[in-house]
Amino acid sequence: MGRVTTTPGPGPLPVPSPADGPASGTPVRIVLVDDDALVRAGLRLMLDGAHGMRVVAEAADGADVPAVLDAHPADVVLMDLRMPGVDGIAATRRVRARPSPPAVVVLTTFDTAEEVGGALRAGAAGYLLKDMPPARIAAAVHAAAAGEPVLAPDVARRLMAAVAGSDGSRDRARAALDALTARERDVAVELGHGASNADIAARLYLSVPTVKAHVSSVLDKLGLENRTQVALLVHDAGEA
Repeated sequence: MGRVTTTPGPGPLPVPSPADGPASGTPVRIVLVDDDALVRAGLRLMLDGAHGMRVVAEAADGADVPAVLDAHPADVVLMDLRMPGVDGIAATRRVRARPSPPAVVVLTTFDTAEEVGGALRAGAAGYLLKDMPPARIAAAVHAAAAGEPVLAPDVARRLMAAVAGSDGSRDRARAALDALTARERDVAVELGHGASNADIAARLYLSVPTVKAHVSSVLDKLGLENRTQVALLVHDAGEA
């Protein structure tokens, strides 16, 4: 999917500093949602207390997530996709409808274009596969907490191929982008490239606060919830 932030290939992966997320020095609070107790146990063992993260709660089904978040505020929800009750897409939509919602990162074994697109359009900030190395999952959690979109490379390629074959989506996306000012459109295109606020500021010769203001305006005008959805729209329009 172009340059929407993807997790790098093999090699050391530094954990990003969540400058726009939780306060520096504060652990990223994570809720695990998966119907497989062994998967949840493995994720807790891998993430809890490591790389500045803390697992605050677990849920076995999407239906339980609202109550869990009421009791345990979180910064990031790691969400399975296929669960026997409420699935990950529906659960993501419910999470993102909450006031000041946490970021949602889908962590699953399924990567069909329909499921990827459905999860991202429901408001997920990222989509990762369970066979990814622990360091990359940890980095993705920090990136999501900082407001950055993250896609596994295989997922990005699959989604990009699906978008390329959808002419109707392209026309609708271009019409939506036409509602933006020229500068807002520039910022939106950079979001489609996966650029951070600092990257956008440097490329467009703007201050970071000005970039943040433009991002907020883009989200408001397009009726979208997060940067990942803007990136999807930009790719739908063929501008990234």
